[in-house]
Amino acid sequence: MPYPKKLLNDYETVAVDLHPHWWYFAEPVAALVGSIVLGILAIVSDVSGTFGDILKWLVAILIVVSAIWVVVRYLKWITTNFVITSDRLIFRAGVIAKMGVEIPLERVNTVHFSQSIFERMTGSGDLLIESGGEDGQQSFSDIRRPDRVQNLIHSQMEENEKRRFTVNTGGSTSDVATQLEKLEGMLERGTLSPEEFQSQKDKLLGS
Repeated sequence: MPYPKKLLNDYETVAVDLHPHWWYFAEPVAALVGSIVLGILAIVSDVSGTFGDILKWLVAILIVVSAIWVVVRYLKWITTNFVITSDRLIFRAGVIAKMGVEIPLERVNTVHFSQSIFERMTGSGDLLIESGGEDGQQSFSDIRRPDRVQNLIHSQMEENEKRRFTVNTGGSTSDVATQLEKLEGMLERGTLSPEEFQSQKDKLLGS
C-alpha cells in the first residue's frame, strides 16, 4: 500500500516509498514452518492414546497461532511506510491505530546506517537519523539497502537546500550573512558549481 498522496504538501514529490525488508517476516514464517514440521512428525509418529491426541491438538493450535501471526505481520508490513519526499522524511505505521514520525529535510543533521554480515547478504539494515528536532535521534530497522537510502536522503537534502536558497534569494532576506554562509557551504560540498555559486551570490547581494 503506497503512501497516500493526499497527505503530501503542495508541490511535494515522493522520491522513494519503502515497506520493511522481507526479513521482517522471518520470525512468524519460521514459527509457522516449525509448527507444520511438528504437525507432520506428530501425525507419522507412533504415539497413540490420550497423550497422542493431546499432542496433535497442541500442534494444531500452534499452527493456527503461527498462521495468525503471519497474517498480522503482513497487515503491519503493508501499512508501514518509510518515505523520502522532496521536503520530509516520513515514517508511518499501524493497521488500526496509526503512529508516525516526520522530519523536515532541513532539520536532518546526520544519517548513519549499520549492517551486520548477514544483513549485508540479505540487503537489509538499520538507519539512525540525527536531527534538530525535539527527539534528536530516530532509529529505523529493516530498511532495504540502507546505504542507498542514506545516499538518497543526502541527495534530497541538497536539492531541498538549493530550492530553499533560491526562494530566499528571490525575495526579501532577513539575514544576508547567514545566506552567504549557506551558499559557501553548498559550494564546499559540491552542491553548487562555481558558476552557480557566483550567480546565486550576485542575486543575494543584489537583493
